[in-house]
Amino acid sequence: MTSSVEQNAPLPSTIPDPHVIKQMRILIVDDARDNRVLLRAILRKEGYQHVAVAGSATEAYRLLGLEDGAEHAQEFDLILLDIMMPGENGIDACRKIKSFPHTRDIPIVMVSAQTDVMWLSIAFESGAIDYITKPVNRIEMLARVGAALRLKYEMDMRKAREAELLKLKSELEAANLELARLSIIDGLTGIPNRRRFDEFLELECKRARRNKLPLSLILIDVDHFKLYNDFYGHLKGDECLQAIARVLSDVVHRPGDLVARYGGEEFAAILSETDAEGAMIIARKFQERVEDQGIPHEKSPIASVVTISQGIATCTFQKPVEPPTLIEYADRALYQAKANGRNQFQFVSCP
Repeated sequence: MTSSVEQNAPLPSTIPDPHVIKQMRILIVDDARDNRVLLRAILRKEGYQHVAVAGSATEAYRLLGLEDGAEHAQEFDLILLDIMMPGENGIDACRKIKSFPHTRDIPIVMVSAQTDVMWLSIAFESGAIDYITKPVNRIEMLARVGAALRLKYEMDMRKAREAELLKLKSELEAANLELARLSIIDGLTGIPNRRRFDEFLELECKRARRNKLPLSLILIDVDHFKLYNDFYGHLKGDECLQAIARVLSDVVHRPGDLVARYGGEEFAAILSETDAEGAMIIARKFQERVEDQGIPHEKSPIASVVTISQGIATCTFQKPVEPPTLIEYADRALYQAKANGRNQFQFVSCP
């Protein structure tokens, strides 16, 4: 006995609206005009609004856009295809239709007086999904047409869902890439942050050890930045750091180099395959370019504009050196530059 709950249960959402099915497009291909008229009349009476006809495989190809020079191809959701036609028969036509990407998913139902098992087998092998025997039985025909169109509707819905999933996947991947990018970019200055600095330095240290190449690190500190912030305000302080980040980034261009915000008013530059002399050239450019910005610093005891102090450490990796060691030596050099009066750079060589 069926419960009242089961009787009142809603139909599954995958069942298409009959009105939608009746709006789907059908193509009848038959060389006999009487058959075309009959099939079309049965379908139109049942409520199918879009029924086209073709008297040959060649005419069908033109409607489907399979022939060279064919104009605007029409879209169809079902093809009723006669097997026995003069010229190109329905079997060959079915194979050709199934060979084109934009028509291969159209369900094809064969219509024929042939009931021989061999013909039916060949029809299914060529890509047909069903058949209707002649003379046509109206109820049988409408049942098979309805089933084929529901199948096409479900296929279309599945493809649409797959396309939507692919789109969502692509958007998710793009969002993840953006999150990954943001996780290594300093929000204020737009240059790599401390996390990226640590990762990059680890990689470059390994590469330098493996290839026996020099590696230099410059730690950079904005001179008397607290005094600048206190006098000009934090907004101007942020603008100052942004300007310095741009200057430092403009000096360093090689893929193997990195300028990062180290923390607060400190920056860092990792210079791959760069010896002490090369690092000091870069540091001098940093010094000059920052000062050339002419950012006023009324409270600085050493200059009227913003300046920087720098500590340089270079490792030749004749002995293994880890990133913390390189940072430690660069920090020592920076401390020495500050102790010596700031607005300068100092260098130390790793052992």
